[in-house]
Amino acid sequence: MEVSIVLLAFGSTLFTSCQEKLTEHKEELVAVDTTEKVDRPKKALSKDFKDYWYAGDAEITSYTLAQARYGEMRTGNAVKIFVTEPFLKDKQVKADGNDADNIPVLKLNATKNYLTGIYPYSIMTSSFYPVHDNVHALKVAFSSQEWCGQVYAQLNNREQFEIRSHSYFETEADEYIKLNKTHLEDEVWNRIRIDPAALPIGDIQIIPSLEFIRLMHKELKSYNATASLTTTDGLSNYAISYPELERTLTISFTEAFPHSIETWSDSYKNGYGPNAETLTSTATKIERLKTAYWKQNGNKDLYLRDSLGL
Repeated sequence: MEVSIVLLAFGSTLFTSCQEKLTEHKEELVAVDTTEKVDRPKKALSKDFKDYWYAGDAEITSYTLAQARYGEMRTGNAVKIFVTEPFLKDKQVKADGNDADNIPVLKLNATKNYLTGIYPYSIMTSSFYPVHDNVHALKVAFSSQEWCGQVYAQLNNREQFEIRSHSYFETEADEYIKLNKTHLEDEVWNRIRIDPAALPIGDIQIIPSLEFIRLMHKELKSYNATASLTTTDGLSNYAISYPELERTLTISFTEAFPHSIETWSDSYKNGYGPNAETLTSTATKIERLKTAYWKQNGNKDLYLRDSLGL
């Protein structure tokens, strides 16, 4: 089987188009975040978790997407595919066979598709998070394709976070960065599905999603943020506010297991220079399927996309 991270753009310009140029090319950046020296204890897996996530299929959820880009709202769709799989610690890829050293992970492949005028955006982020919830995501990968070009970045969890990225922008081109370990926005989605009660709360240091960093051309580093978790009428809301980025991400999910993600919103300044204004991107669930999609690749299976509203 088979997944936003980001490209590290270090320019100061917001939402540059493919004709605009960025400044400040950096070969390597090492952040000064506090490195976590000790892994957390492994969490035991509940019977409900095993029954739901080890049933031999994946959970696929489609969403109606309203995406802010270049100072305007765009319509499109998003899909989140969660599935468990064995992961190799050293190579940091899916294991081909069973081995005692494999790490069981909950993988999220998250896609977005929308149009900006004549040309389309296709975005995908993959995050691989241990089901025992004892270390940070082992790997995050992000890619974005549109008619101006494509960008790709990958974070690997080793002694530090190691990030390599490539871009069609000259000043972003080929980058290699090391960051000390801290919370990752791109692992939050997986953690919600495993144990939302363990999400970081209060004043935290967190690295924003690779998708946000890339599309907003912000420096790839950890930022000060405030995180909160509230619950009303069976729906929980996890919110991360970044004062420096003037951004708030809110993820809404069911309080009860399996903590299904129902909606999310992402508010930040969008557009150019002093004319930029705060816009809010949103996603709302269309449909959810539990199915072994990797076996459903024939023309006879096309009807399943209709079931997802895609």
